[in-house]
Amino acid sequence: MSDRSILARSAADVAADIVAGVLPTTAALDACRDAATSVQVGPEGLNAALWFDAAHARESLTSASMHGALAGIPVAVKDNIATLRMPTTCGSRMLEGYVSPFEATVVARLHAAGAVIPMKTNMDEFAMGSSTENSAWGPTKHPMDPARVPGGSSGGSAAVVAAGVTRIALGSETGGSVRQPAAFCGIVGVKPTYGRVSRHGLVAFASSLDQVGVFGQSVDDAALGLQVIAGVDPLDSTTVDAPVADYRATRDITGDRPLAGVVVGRPLEYFPASLDPAMRALLDRAADTLRALGAEIRDVSLPHTDLAIPVYYIVAPAEASSNLARFDGVRYGLRVDDGDGLRGMYEATRSRGFGPEVTRRILLGTYVLSAGYYDAYYKRAMAVRRLITDDFARVFASGVHVLLTPTTPTTAFLAGTKKDPYEMYLSDIFTATANLAGVPAMSQPIGRIEGLPVGGQLLAAQFDEATMFRVAYALERALGEEAHR
Repeated sequence: MSDRSILARSAADVAADIVAGVLPTTAALDACRDAATSVQVGPEGLNAALWFDAAHARESLTSASMHGALAGIPVAVKDNIATLRMPTTCGSRMLEGYVSPFEATVVARLHAAGAVIPMKTNMDEFAMGSSTENSAWGPTKHPMDPARVPGGSSGGSAAVVAAGVTRIALGSETGGSVRQPAAFCGIVGVKPTYGRVSRHGLVAFASSLDQVGVFGQSVDDAALGLQVIAGVDPLDSTTVDAPVADYRATRDITGDRPLAGVVVGRPLEYFPASLDPAMRALLDRAADTLRALGAEIRDVSLPHTDLAIPVYYIVAPAEASSNLARFDGVRYGLRVDDGDGLRGMYEATRSRGFGPEVTRRILLGTYVLSAGYYDAYYKRAMAVRRLITDDFARVFASGVHVLLTPTTPTTAFLAGTKKDPYEMYLSDIFTATANLAGVPAMSQPIGRIEGLPVGGQLLAAQFDEATMFRVAYALERALGEEAHR
């Protein structure tokens, strides 16, 4: 039996002890295995982990890898990020049983840092959803209340971190799929700047929006995870060769006013009259805490915020319809021959392979890209996207360093209660703007409402994750246990 108390310590501290020989190389992996069994992360319980291969992960614990920043640390990986041994199905029957012939750059960087990958996590099919109810392998349950959703589309990764099975997990973001489940599950979730982290090996949904993100049980866990996977990649032409700062540099800064000189903006559009008063109170408490730490709190405006959801649900489905055209039964994945020629095979394969939400978005995307509608919808949406991006650029150019907003409009909702697709889409109303503008953003716990976690969102200027982490570290330290009560 392992010492599961290891999982209560930061990933950095455990890795340092493994490097120093204080802990066995398998200590963290064994604790992860036992925790996974105890909380039942598989289909019989949370249904958060689709594949768990601790034996292979143990084999990868070589002496050569035991000197990295994540030496011996188990990291869960979302099922749309390519791995060599475990399947990469994107939560879809279309890719049932598919094992990639190559691994994603982020996975290779985890391995280079000494991490082990014992599990692939459940997700909304092809990352299309906000609840992890759309997986072909069944829904993931919230680790605190099985009747509720963990958020999505990276709900499996959020659930295993919140359940204490791993300290760090990778997810992906297109419109909030890391930050929203992080908020629902009471953990930290980070979406980096578009171009900060390689997308090579991330199965494409909407290529101009997709980004690999990191979950952590603490700000430090998330910062360490991002530190390892960030940086330019010759295999992804959208990555930017910008310096990667030491995101953990401010973790030990103390004193009465560690945020002196930092300006925190509160966008008026993110605090509508309809916002739950209890959630508003927790955001006010967070702002007051930041003010007490020396930050200036300033009201600002992002005037095109209310257009984010309609813009997102034109741009993302348009790109999805193009990206998912490759799943046609010819090259890989599911193939259904119905005896009616090539067209019949295409129709049968895609009808059986794709679930209803993916089908809905493909149809929507095909429509807005079709002749006669491209200018009216897609081209106009891209113009408004530029306005949303300019809103952020203008606010950050005015001297604001970070923005503080709610991450979600509600706490985790009951499974099966959001039948209307548009009502589900509104779950991302506070997160989609960051993907459209390409800015970094993160969610961290700031309190609870009736026992359910609430996330506060921080956003920063492009490639300024370091300032975002500086504020997050200070806020986490100052709130202490209040962030989880």
